[in-house]
Amino acid sequence: MSSDAHPPEASWIEVSTENCSVQAALRVVGNKWALLVLRELFNGVRRFDEICVHAGISEAVLTRRLKELVTEGVVEARPYREAGQRPRQEYVPTAAGWDLFPVVVALLQWGDRHRAPQAGGSWRVSHRVCDTPVEVRVVCPDHPLEHIDHHGTRTAPGPSAITRTP
Repeated sequence: MSSDAHPPEASWIEVSTENCSVQAALRVVGNKWALLVLRELFNGVRRFDEICVHAGISEAVLTRRLKELVTEGVVEARPYREAGQRPRQEYVPTAAGWDLFPVVVALLQWGDRHRAPQAGGSWRVSHRVCDTPVEVRVVCPDHPLEHIDHHGTRTAPGPSAITRTP
């Protein structure tokens, strides 16, 4: 344990955020286009031109976002070639990319609840077996059937927390 590591009873304001996992994740997917590109990939839209058109993203921005997502190991570029065409790339989520699926579904869930038209949102994610819409929830592994909201949690500095320098 580092000499500037904080004991678990330290308050959040005393902890530096320089190595915060949320901050690190946002450096990878913390812009609108990264998450919208992932939405497209999760829905099977994998080719550059199709992503551009369907997401309404410029080629220059999409090129940058895909390069960043590939560099970060969230997306993999795979070559394909249609008859009579030059080789191209299609993009698929990696295991790390698929781990972001619940994040995108949570944003969908929030958007449907707070921003969608009264009739509902434009995208539905449902259980393949029974077709019931899925939900993202915070759960405790020891109490998996209990839905936990912010009142049922507490936060504390983690094992790599370091003292905030004033």
